[in-house]
Amino acid sequence: MNESTTRRPHRRPGRRLAATATAILLVLGLSASTTACGGGNPGSLTVYSGRSEKLIGPILEAFTADTGIALDVRYGSSNDLALLLAEEGDKSPADVFLSRSPGPAGFLDDLGMLAGIDNDVLDRVADGDHSPDGTWVGFAGRGRVLVYNIDEVDAADLPDSVFDLTGPEYRDRVAVPGSNSSFQDWFTLFRLRNGDEVAIAWLDAMVANGSRFYPKNGAIVEAVGRNEIQFGLVNHYYNFQKVAANGDNQRSANHGFFPGDDGGLMIIATAAVIDSSGEKTAANRLLAHLLSDGQQTYLTNKVYEYPLALGVEPAEILPPAPTDRVGAVDIDDIAAEFRRTIEIIEASGVLDQ
Repeated sequence: MNESTTRRPHRRPGRRLAATATAILLVLGLSASTTACGGGNPGSLTVYSGRSEKLIGPILEAFTADTGIALDVRYGSSNDLALLLAEEGDKSPADVFLSRSPGPAGFLDDLGMLAGIDNDVLDRVADGDHSPDGTWVGFAGRGRVLVYNIDEVDAADLPDSVFDLTGPEYRDRVAVPGSNSSFQDWFTLFRLRNGDEVAIAWLDAMVANGSRFYPKNGAIVEAVGRNEIQFGLVNHYYNFQKVAANGDNQRSANHGFFPGDDGGLMIIATAAVIDSSGEKTAANRLLAHLLSDGQQTYLTNKVYEYPLALGVEPAEILPPAPTDRVGAVDIDDIAAEFRRTIEIIEASGVLDQ
């Protein structure tokens, strides 16, 4: 790869947690599966994908159809796959890593495992949507929202801030996906922005107020739709997908917190090229494909995520993207922050609600 067209990674002695600082890289059990998109032909790419096959599979299949480059895809948790890559080191078969958030990519970057991405790929997005050293690039955004039951809740009574959810009017009415990685991504950033004292006080107050634990965003949206519970903290696209599938039978809607409130941050999915890959040119072609107008349009019109490629508009059904999106966050010890987030969530008792 021509060095003049690539932003070379700048290594620093301190650890950098990119963006939302995903909280769960301590998960030890790997739950990845492998799917072949074309088999192991010469010039093929191996992709470790923390984005699910349901979300990203059609885009990867389109890449093989367009280029003839076969893909071997290993699906799993972004955190688990980042740990696997760290264990494999320069012997990893992976060429490309796709993550649901910048944290796992930042973890690998700190280990020196990511290559600089071609400038023509990085230039497809705004400066804040790729790492400062050009080793990961965002390709889709998900906003954090409050989903609510439209039959039981008057829209005029919806809260301005995530901090309002600790009030008595929300007692026993709010679902929290405490073990879900997207919530833990958000809570890590919430801690870094507000400090542990404020973050712990908020989570403890949510527990004391009877917030209920659900393991997944989708389960919360379903529960809210059938009025099992009236509110839930989720990623925005889950409700759009449920409404698209169920129509008027889905009795739920999204509420965005007041602009600038920590409850409404946008977290971006990222792509990176592994430094030990012998197929960096083809790997950059895959990243360019993810950010192509056609695939970005697919992501927003079919998956209901926010496109990050410049010039591609969100689906008409989507509200404006949250203005407060995740940037890079510097911390001294990534592992310590991961442990701290898990400790706080477990100690709060929210997983027992």
